[in-house]
Amino acid sequence: MNLSKKVAQFSAEKLAKVNEIIARYPQGKQKSALIPVLHIAQEEFGGWLSAETMDYVASILKIEPIEVYEVATFYSMYNLKPVGKYVFEVCQTGPCMLNGSDDIIEYIKNKLGIKVGETTADGLFTLKTVECLGACGYAPMMQLGKHYREHLTKEKIDAIIDECERNAVTNN
Repeated sequence: MNLSKKVAQFSAEKLAKVNEIIARYPQGKQKSALIPVLHIAQEEFGGWLSAETMDYVASILKIEPIEVYEVATFYSMYNLKPVGKYVFEVCQTGPCMLNGSDDIIEYIKNKLGIKVGETTADGLFTLKTVECLGACGYAPMMQLGKHYREHLTKEKIDAIIDECERNAVTNN
């Protein structure tokens, strides 16, 4: 009886993209493709990187798994556990804090009934705090998917949550 765990693999389309990225780098330097390949893996495998997924990426790039773990755990853009459909990544560095990001974080926690790092019971929202997102002039701000939400207020948070909930209903 074979009890080995089946590891998810990239779809043919994603594997072709991964190979295209790897081919950009000289032989023996495929580790240079790690960051974009991790983005593809996260997108392909449910929005987060399991240990098995990171091991799979290491095997494709022919590097040690620890080399993948080091990168995935360093950057806040990678999720190491399942996350909600909408991830609120609120900046918590100096300029944002001076402009009230800690109040925004508290408001989101109370509004959604979760703590930083948690996901709502319905699987819609995850709250993360992150280091500087490079938009200090628009503080307080957060990243939602690929988009920045700037000059946050409680009213703007309410509108963002409503928008996400409407989109979730529409896209289900």
